[in-house]
Amino acid sequence: MKVSVFGLGYVGSVSGACLAQMGHDVIGVDANAAKVAMIKQGLPPVIESGLPELLSTVTERGKFSATGVWQDAIAASDVALVCVGTPSSPNGSLCTDVVARVCEQIGAELAARERYFVVAIRSTVLPGTVERLVIPILQARSGKTAGRDFGVCMVPEFLREGTSVKDFFNPPRTVIGELDGRAGETVAGLFDGINAPLIRTSIRVAETLKYADNAFHALKVTFANEIGNICKAAHCDSHEVMKIFCMDNKLNLSPYYLKPGFAFGGSCLPKDLRALTYHAHSLDVSTPLLDSILVSNRKQIERVTTLLQRYKGRSLGFLGLSFKHGTDDLRESPILEVIETMIGKGFRVGIYDEYVSIASLVGANKEYIQKEIPHVSSLMRSSAEELVRDSDVVVVSTASERFRELLAQVNRPDQVVVDLIRIVDNHGARNGNYYGLCW
Repeated sequence: MKVSVFGLGYVGSVSGACLAQMGHDVIGVDANAAKVAMIKQGLPPVIESGLPELLSTVTERGKFSATGVWQDAIAASDVALVCVGTPSSPNGSLCTDVVARVCEQIGAELAARERYFVVAIRSTVLPGTVERLVIPILQARSGKTAGRDFGVCMVPEFLREGTSVKDFFNPPRTVIGELDGRAGETVAGLFDGINAPLIRTSIRVAETLKYADNAFHALKVTFANEIGNICKAAHCDSHEVMKIFCMDNKLNLSPYYLKPGFAFGGSCLPKDLRALTYHAHSLDVSTPLLDSILVSNRKQIERVTTLLQRYKGRSLGFLGLSFKHGTDDLRESPILEVIETMIGKGFRVGIYDEYVSIASLVGANKEYIQKEIPHVSSLMRSSAEELVRDSDVVVVSTASERFRELLAQVNRPDQVVVDLIRIVDNHGARNGNYYGLCW
């Protein structure tokens, strides 16, 4: 394919050289004449392992060239990969001035162009930037319509400095956020031969993914450091702890727990977090990240109680009382806290939880239920169907297959389903009667 790469910094020079190595004809564009001259000479404008040899090869073969004239680059290509910088502004916001300027240039050239063209944003931009900034500029400058006359995609990069060339050819996945199928298909052709899952999704998902990745990487570094600081104060080998920690790919390094939804609870996580941070403080070790976890967890509970207050005067039916489906454990159950809050605010409340109902008769939690929450246990219903039928607002907090089937049948126009765990997959078809907590 014929590709123009706007921005010959770290991402642009690596992406351009690697695409050229794959056989594409690449022309780099940059306002910095020194970078253009270096590419023309086969020299990397950035220091990166493996890039000097790769650039020398592809420029010698005539597969990667460079120019400061963007009009020539657009005329010579069918796909533009925008790799310009998006630095922080002094207030912490993202500066997209260069992205906007490049889109103005591309849009102006598209005005007289008849062949189909795709603009692929590879710069890291916040969710909504392509829709609110990129597409309007391209349409205004070209007088054409995105998704019909030209294509737009978001193609985030997952390159680590120092290993970016290897990462390009061996990525964890290739992600294309597409405005339309034709644009996505065109960009997918750029990565033919890359042995990695190819994911085609919406533009906003692709934009957000890069931030989720980097935030998680920063979180992991800080988490390991705080655990390490505690280990040092406690005379424990932090590297041995984290080495064994990372061996667990069932819970620790896995998709488990990484599903947006309601707060955590139960007999372990809250208690153990409090104990760990208390112990750290007793050792004069500061743990701001670990300290913030319970604070953030409480905010998620408050998010639900705030949401439910908009239904003042309507009855609430809760499907699930324990902190997790399949257990009767009510210790620090976050939904129990929500229920008690709503009772205190005068709401009419009904509850169904099969396992808690059994526990109230024979289980180990019988004494807790009778002594600690008799006001709540008196609101338990014997039938989930009855609870759903009689409630104006149904709140589901545990992942029961029975609840999923039951809620899929709810179609009363006056009834609302508040889903805290994304138990209903086809929520998009439920109009205004369905509310997902974080989706």
